[in-house]
Amino acid sequence: MTFSQYIIYFIIVAAIPLWAQYRVKTTYAHYSKVGVANGLTGAEVARHILDTNGLTNVPVHETKGMLSDHYDPRKKAVFLSEANFRGRSIAGAAVAAHEVGHAIQDQQDYAFMRFRSALVPVTMFSSNISWVFLIIGMLANFPGFMLLGIILMAVGVLFQLITLPVEFDASKRALVQLESGGLVSSSELPQAKKVLSAAAMTYVAAMAVAVLELLRLLLIFTNMNRN
Repeated sequence: MTFSQYIIYFIIVAAIPLWAQYRVKTTYAHYSKVGVANGLTGAEVARHILDTNGLTNVPVHETKGMLSDHYDPRKKAVFLSEANFRGRSIAGAAVAAHEVGHAIQDQQDYAFMRFRSALVPVTMFSSNISWVFLIIGMLANFPGFMLLGIILMAVGVLFQLITLPVEFDASKRALVQLESGGLVSSSELPQAKKVLSAAAMTYVAAMAVAVLELLRLLLIFTNMNRN
């Protein structure tokens, strides 16, 4: 790659996640100001869906930070950010339902979720060590080290790939639960879908960046073997 191509590449790699973050923040900010007709808080929405699905033993906790909402499969608990836990908005209801969607996945032993959980320790190790081999391989012109670094990085790309169906499925479950439980009206459902679609784009963006970086390294490796 020429210098100008590198510049274009890094602009694209930086722009993709920035665009995704901008979209999710603006969409969330808008719908966090739109009240949900039933007046339920995000915590109440989560509790209702959990109880309806027989997950009465799964607690809903409040956690600090903006959009820090998550489901912890180790603690078997749903954590909602302060705004969503206490707020009575479309955004809060959508996010709460999404996190409960992960709890339902856990209950039903959803295959992609199990696979992703199993990959977490492997991905953490490979992500930390891959750059050591990549840097040594590039600086010392050792194709073998370069290839090993690429393989280790590919584990992280696989993790990003597996994350997509997990997140999309949780959002799909969320919309079904919101509609079937009467937690949002027919006019509010498309708004909740917009919130979840915007949030999903952050995972798509992360996947795109990971793939682009892997392709760049493969190109470097290919050129290294030609020389």
